[in-house]
Amino acid sequence: MATEADEQSTPTTIEQASAAGAALPVRPPEPPPPPIPRTGNCPVAGIFLFQRGAMSRRGLHRVTLPRTPRGLSRRVRPIHDHGFKRALKHAAMRDCSRRCVYCAVPLALDVATLDHVYPVSQGGPHTSGNLVTACAPCNRLKGDMLPNEFFGRYPWAGANFVRYARAVHRALKRNARRAVSLAFAA
Repeated sequence: MATEADEQSTPTTIEQASAAGAALPVRPPEPPPPPIPRTGNCPVAGIFLFQRGAMSRRGLHRVTLPRTPRGLSRRVRPIHDHGFKRALKHAAMRDCSRRCVYCAVPLALDVATLDHVYPVSQGGPHTSGNLVTACAPCNRLKGDMLPNEFFGRYPWAGANFVRYARAVHRALKRNARRAVSLAFAA
C-alpha cells in the first residue's frame, strides 16, 4: 500500500521535465502499416470489402476468375457442316409430316425453320429428339420459352404439337399433353 502511494506521489521524468519547462522527449514515428489491397482475390481485400458492407458473408469464399475478352465466346460451339444441318432439317420435316408442329400449316423445305422444343439457351440438346419444324412466326412466338410455359400460354399449339411431332422424346409429349389439359381446364 505504501508503494502505491509513493508511486502516485513521485513525479515521473516527463512530468518533471514539463514542470521545469524543458522540451518533452519526442518518440520516433512508427512506420505506417502496409497498404491494404482494395481489389483482387486476396483475402485481405475481401475482408476490407466485407467491413465496408460491399459484399455479403457468402461472397468471401468466391474466387474471381479471369474474364474472357469481349468478342470471344465462352462456350465452344460445335462446327457442323452445311450437309449435316440439311440432313437434320430433312429428318425433322419427315418426322413432323411437313407441317409446323405448332400451327399445323403445311411447310416447304425452304420456308421451314428448325425449332428446339427444349431451348438450347435453357440447356436443351441439339439432337433430333429435340428438333421439330416450325414456321417462322411460330418459332419467334415460342422464342426461348420452355415447353410447359409455351403450351400453357398457347394451348392450341400444344394440341397440334401432340398430334404432329412424332419423333420428339416421349417426356416432351407427355408434358405437352399435361400443359394443354391444364390450360383448357382453367
